[in-house]
Amino acid sequence: MTRVSVNRTLARLYWILAIVLLLLLALKFADQISGLPPFVVTAASKLYDFTRDMSLLIAIGGAAYISNIFQKRSKFVKGLEEEWRNIVRTKSLLLSTCEKPYLATDDYLAAFYKIAEAIDTMRIVYRNTGETGGLAGLYPFAPLHDMRRALQTLDPRINPEPTAEQKALVRDAILQSFLALRETFLEELDLEEPHHPLLISGTRRLKVPGAAVSALVMQEQQRRSLEREPPPRADIDALLTTLRTLEEESRNAEEAPPQGSR
Repeated sequence: MTRVSVNRTLARLYWILAIVLLLLLALKFADQISGLPPFVVTAASKLYDFTRDMSLLIAIGGAAYISNIFQKRSKFVKGLEEEWRNIVRTKSLLLSTCEKPYLATDDYLAAFYKIAEAIDTMRIVYRNTGETGGLAGLYPFAPLHDMRRALQTLDPRINPEPTAEQKALVRDAILQSFLALRETFLEELDLEEPHHPLLISGTRRLKVPGAAVSALVMQEQQRRSLEREPPPRADIDALLTTLRTLEEESRNAEEAPPQGSR
């Protein structure tokens, strides 16, 4: 289910719940409303008692219905994510095809059938826009067809020796179509901004080597426990110790400031 479908269904459910609660409230205090015939008051009381007795069953049914809605939404989002991964892989293959100095027919056909596959697997998540019982509708994401049409101009059977300018133009057309597709396709995934983004170029790690005292104490305790037991293979222990020492010395040499920097 799309986000719009889920919100529309939940809105209907909220309205039904509000109407039922108002109706139950009216039934509960029907005997205090003046002017109502006695048989209406009696019927209201019986209906209220019946609804109260069935409240647990109604609540279970409502919970099952809501759970079914979110299961469908989860399945839809999973299919949408897989389709997007397929589109990204297809874009990468098309761009790499444009970069080949000599485009063979096999390379072209592999790229062509990959984009054709991405176009057809869209049916897993979306139906055509405006599709009815008698009308085929419109393909929901036309940039995929633009990517296919651009690739077809490099068909070696029709254009045996495309120029570098032609390949560059096709590559740029594919990339432009992909970027246009990304702006709308990913809207359905409810993506949020990261809470801790890294927004500067050329950044580096700010944490320094080391660990908390508790971890160092635990490490030393484990080392002492291991030293109390004789090693089954002294040669292996010697090798690992030597390798660890060399690695630590190399790391310390890289982290040390260069001479003359002070």
